[in-house]
Amino acid sequence: MLLFPIAVLTLLTALLGIMYLDYVVDPEKNLHDFPIALVNQDVGDVIATGGQQRQVNFGNQITEALEKGVPADKVDLRVISISEAERQLQSGAVYGAIVIPSDFSKRLGILGVGSVIPGEMERPIITLQTNPRTGAFGTQIVLRVGDQALTEVNKQVGKQLTDQVAEQLKPQPGGPPAPELSGATRVTLADPVNVVVQQYHPLPDGTGQGLSAFFYALLLLLAGVVGAMVIHTMIDAQLGFVPTEYGPWYVHYPPTPISRFSTLLIKWGVMVVTANIVSAVYLSVATLLDMPIDHPLALFLYSALAIIAVGITCLSTLAAIGSAGLLVNLILFIVLGLPSSGGTVPIEATPKYFGWLASFEPMHQVFLGIRAILYFDASFEAGLARGVWMAVVGVAIGLVVGAVVSRFYDYKGLHRTNRVAA
Repeated sequence: MLLFPIAVLTLLTALLGIMYLDYVVDPEKNLHDFPIALVNQDVGDVIATGGQQRQVNFGNQITEALEKGVPADKVDLRVISISEAERQLQSGAVYGAIVIPSDFSKRLGILGVGSVIPGEMERPIITLQTNPRTGAFGTQIVLRVGDQALTEVNKQVGKQLTDQVAEQLKPQPGGPPAPELSGATRVTLADPVNVVVQQYHPLPDGTGQGLSAFFYALLLLLAGVVGAMVIHTMIDAQLGFVPTEYGPWYVHYPPTPISRFSTLLIKWGVMVVTANIVSAVYLSVATLLDMPIDHPLALFLYSALAIIAVGITCLSTLAAIGSAGLLVNLILFIVLGLPSSGGTVPIEATPKYFGWLASFEPMHQVFLGIRAILYFDASFEAGLARGVWMAVVGVAIGLVVGAVVSRFYDYKGLHRTNRVAA
């Protein structure tokens, strides 16, 4: 009697330890398929070298260097157009973008000429755009990857530019001696590219640096799981299937002659009504706290749908396997759901099995839907479509499983009556 709860608790805590520590202890090591866009708009330029004119495109050289230098097993570097990059940034499909401007080669050539001819020199720019709406942790990864990759590229471009200038300064036979480069000029040539970090579509105040969507999704999940547990227990108590204790008082009503399926229908109905009320409460609280909400109706409707999906599934699990369903619901929706949600650490920075869990775990689907509504203008492409249809699938699975199992129990005459254990 005593060993069983100890064993169950030990296994549960071990699972908690693995899931909650494995996904956060070393994101750099776990990094895989992390999507970053690379946009090369450089049109090239004609430069004079050794008395001859030649066409160059430093943007192409940098693109090739980045493709070779960025580890393909860790970063999914997508070489795309500026319009496609903006579309993917707007939908949260990429965590950031490296943008090489159209006049990059021209400005780099001017820098080389300016190092020989006295005057002010302006370094060409490469823009590293972050996507703060995908989360603060994803932004930090973009900055780290971009800094490492562009620093190495800067060294290569600097060496090439220095060699080019040295070629230009070679004295002609019988001509005047070559001018000496100043120390400042040499430093500029060695580090010719100015990397500018920009936020693409910055988040407004009141979003917790991109964490408000995660915690809002967590509230919805808890409302479904805890709500199902409360509804299941309280309705069973009122129908006389379980006792109710109020401090030292103990009440156990006579069992109501009602089928399992009818009982489940009552619980489902209460869950649907409660979900809409809770959704309205959350929306009101968020509004009072000045949380930016551009699409309140969409947030209310999707929140209610998500709570209903989770609650109906939890109630069906409890109807199917009884009290053990509490543990199953805890593991399915909380233990496995939170670390695989992608709400704090990107899925691409966690062990690969978290990506498998995220393909079906309810928490990830709810997070995508809420994030799309709060941060991406309720765009279906940004995850709202997936969040909606996965919630609908969850409702359907819960209804089918609950109806089939409870009707089967009723058909077999397995009625809910008080039985005394032998």
